Amino acid sequence: MSAQDHIAAGIGWREHAGDGPVLVALHGIGSEARAFDALAAALPGWHVLAWEAPGYGPSEALAVEWPSAADYAVVLQAFLDARGLTRVHLLGHSLGTLIGAAFAKACPERVESLTLASCAQGGGAAPGHLPEKQAARLGDLQRLGAPEFARTRAPRLVFQPETHPDLVANVTAGMAKIRLPGYAQAVRMLASGDLAADCAALKIPTAVVVGAEDVVTPPAQSQAVHAAIPVAHRGALTLIPGAGHALHQQAPQALAAALESHAAKGVTP
Repeated sequence: MSAQDHIAAGIGWREHAGDGPVLVALHGIGSEARAFDALAAALPGWHVLAWEAPGYGPSEALAVEWPSAADYAVVLQAFLDARGLTRVHLLGHSLGTLIGAAFAKACPERVESLTLASCAQGGGAAPGHLPEKQAARLGDLQRLGAPEFARTRAPRLVFQPETHPDLVANVTAGMAKIRLPGYAQAVRMLASGDLAADCAALKIPTAVVVGAEDVVTPPAQSQAVHAAIPVAHRGALTLIPGAGHALHQQAPQALAAALESHAAKGVTP
């Protein structure tokens, strides 16, 4: 499947053409739109648009220093409006789960189904206070530079990285492209986000998928998010064996199967 990169109105995206269902994919904090290439290939016929989040790739950073997930959701709404997409299937991975849930909470009529993969729960910290873990993350980036930062962190996203050198290289290459201020804004949003709280307010079909070997956002974290979704809208919880945090790259076929199953179960009117 061929893909084309675009930029318009300050947001970049990578598009995989298709006449089937429309999927909009939201990447994680240390990733990029290209990370969904393997997933798009596993969804033949689907029209897949993977955005570059604000402050990533060619996309302009947000104007606010300490954004919330809702701030990213506003940009996502403008992105969909500009593409003429009134209703889509939505996939969030890691940090993208916070953005996806915030958008689905604010604009349920725009979402046919929501799939949350490798859930980033968020720290629930008060805006303006960056917890030690997140502060260290930013400090490491500034001290090491993006390429070395990626080299030291990316292998943790892959299950058994020593046996998947090509996959580690791809994950590393994507992470090495992060830059300021976009990454710092994303770290602050992650620190103050509360995915379970947003999921508790959802009114659209929502499924959760996680790699069984994920050490970044362990399965228990995704299980807690799944439990927070109202029963009437709670889709399947899928545990993918042999996959780490970057499950869309390590197990794209399994994630695609979960997405297709969730989409096929019907949508809200």
